[in-house]
Amino acid sequence: MAKTEVNDLLNAGVHFGHLTRKWNPNMAPYIYMERNGIHIINLYKTVAKIEETNSALRKIAASGRKILFVATKKQAKDIVAEKAKSVNMPYITERWPGGMLTNFVTIRKAVKKMGAIDRMKKDGTFETLSKKERLQVERLRGKLEKNLGSISDMTRLPGAIFIVDTTREHIAVKEAQKLKIPIFAMVDTNSDPRDINFVIPSNDDASKSIDKILDLITGAVKEGLSEREKEKEGNTEEDLKKMEAAAKPDEDNLNIENNTSQKEIPSKENENKKE
Repeated sequence: MAKTEVNDLLNAGVHFGHLTRKWNPNMAPYIYMERNGIHIINLYKTVAKIEETNSALRKIAASGRKILFVATKKQAKDIVAEKAKSVNMPYITERWPGGMLTNFVTIRKAVKKMGAIDRMKKDGTFETLSKKERLQVERLRGKLEKNLGSISDMTRLPGAIFIVDTTREHIAVKEAQKLKIPIFAMVDTNSDPRDINFVIPSNDDASKSIDKILDLITGAVKEGLSEREKEKEGNTEEDLKKMEAAAKPDEDNLNIENNTSQKEIPSKENENKKE
């Protein structure tokens, strides 16, 4: 894994915090200094936290569990959607659906409803509906796609959740805490880091900063996924070898049986000649 450089984070503006009057005192260990009424984040601590986060996320991705990315703020949603898609992970960039995690069964029912509408279109049932009913179904499909389309492949609760701006996404934080799902997050100087399992102290308002952090995070997830693929390939090779090894004794037994049967045939012919 490529090492995170402080200069790269500095150029992306990751070190800029919020106004000093808006700060959360619990972020004090991650603040380097104050300049022009703005807190400056200690990037050396950010680098250490990124490496810690990447190590944990790599393991989760390698285990085959999904990582849910959450960011509904304007400057983050497009970046998060793009990065999450690149590693084939679910994401929420529209309004957080209440009970997304704590009432996951109901959310799955809504996703299945979306699939049922698609099947109606394929098998021709959709065309049998009246014009008004078709319009209502189309609207429902569009609404479901907008809010839940990005999590349609998530068939069970995620192995972890990654959040941009924990103050804004406080409901997601509470739900993940309730279900003991590990929380990874970009935490700015106005947020409370105590609720987060893996804190990345960083600027969660600038799109350049968000892009840089997400780039590093998804890089670690990619590594975890490639490790899983290699492991799968290794397992299939081992299975083939075992199958070949198991088949050899059977082949040897067949050869022995064939040899004995060939020996028995001439002996019977010799007996006939003697008679």
